[in-house]
Amino acid sequence: MRHLPYFCRGQVVRGFGRGSKQLGIPTANFPEQVVDNLPADVSTGIYYGWASVGSGDVHKMVVSIGWNPYYKNSKKSMETHIMHTFKEDFYGEILNVAIVGYLRPEKNFDSLESLISAIQGDIEEAKKRLDLPEHLKLKEDNFFQVPKSKIMNGH
Repeated sequence: MRHLPYFCRGQVVRGFGRGSKQLGIPTANFPEQVVDNLPADVSTGIYYGWASVGSGDVHKMVVSIGWNPYYKNSKKSMETHIMHTFKEDFYGEILNVAIVGYLRPEKNFDSLESLISAIQGDIEEAKKRLDLPEHLKLKEDNFFQVPKSKIMNGH
């Protein structure tokens, strides 16, 4: 993806209800219009970066962009796992995301356990990469300081 870092924001919507319940890995989902407005050259796969909810603190995150082959989705989605424990759900809040790097392509898994194991590996790898100085500086980007308005792709 030539466009990294890539910045986007949108209102958190209800997803498939699988992140927390089946995987134990809660995700925040963007509405279709945010996914549809991604640059054309964005490959499906797993990315990492920074995220905040509303005007809250900025945390490390991983995001899956694609069709989730294990679940055979018919619609492309963008599901963000923020590496922070939130006290409550934040549906309807504005999610701010800075995608800074690519981890791996999307792929299918033969079991739920292998999917969960891969996601946990992605999270650990993202944590390491986000500690690199070139990625750490993006945590302080002005994108996270601006007034939170309507959906806005780009920067």
